Amino acid sequence: MKLRNRILGTTLAAAVTCLGSTAFADGHEIGACLITKTDINPFFVKMKEGATAKAEELGISLSTFAGKVDGDHETQVQAVETCIASGAKGILITASDTKSIVPVLQQARDAGLLVIALDTPLEPIDSADATFATDNFEAGRLIGAWAAAKLGDEAANAKIAMLDLAESQPSVGVLRDQGFLTGFGIDVKDVSKWGDEDDPRIIGNEVTAGNEEGGRKAMENLLLKDPDINVVYTINEPSAAGAYETLKSFGKEEGVLIVSVDGGCPGVQNVDEGVIGATSQQYPLLMASLGVEAIAAWAADGTKPEPSPGLDFFNTGVSLVTGEAADGVPSIDVAEGLDRCWG
Repeated sequence: MKLRNRILGTTLAAAVTCLGSTAFADGHEIGACLITKTDINPFFVKMKEGATAKAEELGISLSTFAGKVDGDHETQVQAVETCIASGAKGILITASDTKSIVPVLQQARDAGLLVIALDTPLEPIDSADATFATDNFEAGRLIGAWAAAKLGDEAANAKIAMLDLAESQPSVGVLRDQGFLTGFGIDVKDVSKWGDEDDPRIIGNEVTAGNEEGGRKAMENLLLKDPDINVVYTINEPSAAGAYETLKSFGKEEGVLIVSVDGGCPGVQNVDEGVIGATSQQYPLLMASLGVEAIAAWAADGTKPEPSPGLDFFNTGVSLVTGEAADGVPSIDVAEGLDRCWG
């Protein structure tokens, strides 16, 4: 699959020309900021690598910031304020709180900065000038459809654990959750939030903060509620790894389907080892490099990136990775997933 199927409509080399502004400490005259949820999750580590490499290529001074943990909204607000004060031309952000971050990002836009959301759409989505992201609903739908297909007729009797991201329900967590349930064939009621479903197959929702420890605790809480859970949706692969450790400690690792989203190399390796049944692979390096290119174009001539046709964001692609293909659910095998993985 060719992920880079479009180009930003400008000659990016023009962005590195002198714009009559004071140079940054590294001598570059264009500044940009990358603000991620954490600097620990491999997804955001790879995003930082992609942004750094592209910034170096284009002669842009890149400042990077991250929350202390996933959900650290206040640190992200402070980072935006720092970026505005620095004279940067643009901000790339994966927001922890997709609603509460909007006012300070509007201040950035009012100051002339281009705001690009990476991976996690803001709410509303047009609070950013553009969004480069996985189709997170489709990522969830693919793993839901795969799980339902693997269970076959027994899907009607499934007992599902939902391991979500955060109580604030950032858009990325809602989209993946609701996509999974839709793919599994469950009525999601209000698609803009999770937790209002009344399907008896859902044992419960627990939040994980997107890390292994959160996955362990969330899985333990849900197993105490119903020890016969046989399907586990996880917001990402670190939480999936934690969920598996709890299942194993309870002697429940056999006969439970774990599905996830990310596509990092450790997660794909877990698919190969049977820890995760299927994962939806996304491409953070591409998101970040496209975002830096967009800031370069904005600095050069005020060009803004266009969304993918029929969407309100630029779709950077998603592929289901599994060692057990299911009829009617498009997927790639583990070997291809390892070839494309990151982290």
